[in-house]
Amino acid sequence: MKNVSKLLGLSLAAAALFLSACAKKPVRTGDTGPMGPATNNTIDPTQVAVAPETSLTGRENTGTPGDETKSVVDPVYFALDRSAVAGPERPKLEAALKWLKENPDKNLVLIGHCDWRGTAEYNLGLGDRRSNAVKRYLESLGADPKRLETLSKGSTDAKQGGSESEWAKDRRVDFVLLVKKQ
Repeated sequence: MKNVSKLLGLSLAAAALFLSACAKKPVRTGDTGPMGPATNNTIDPTQVAVAPETSLTGRENTGTPGDETKSVVDPVYFALDRSAVAGPERPKLEAALKWLKENPDKNLVLIGHCDWRGTAEYNLGLGDRRSNAVKRYLESLGADPKRLETLSKGSTDAKQGGSESEWAKDRRVDFVLLVKKQ
């Protein structure tokens, strides 16, 4: 009798395990993408242009005309695979808040970047988390969220190969002037 109850218990456990493994996959609704639910905090590329005094190439200002830093203030840098704003980078956010106060008629796009390591999808998500972390921190300092947009470029501009110090320059959030087309 004991063997029969053990056999019955094992059969029930195996059946439960089998049935739970055969569950249907959840179906995504049309409003979600590969990075999760869609939000209204997106930029319409047809309605936005980067200010002419900013450059989409180069990571540092070399002093050569046409090679301007694309950030209107110093970029915020991040550790490998991290999206939290580190303590030493927080004064840069205070400088960004000061810039916003001195330029009340201008808005910024916070562009998150990653180094080349990781998949394109992962890096887009990480760049998004970085730009949103900077936005949340600026909001906590008193910045108007309506003047801040976020964008992730992931690793699209990252330098492949090289050294760790070069890769560290790719792990950043830039503060780019947002100019709306007329």
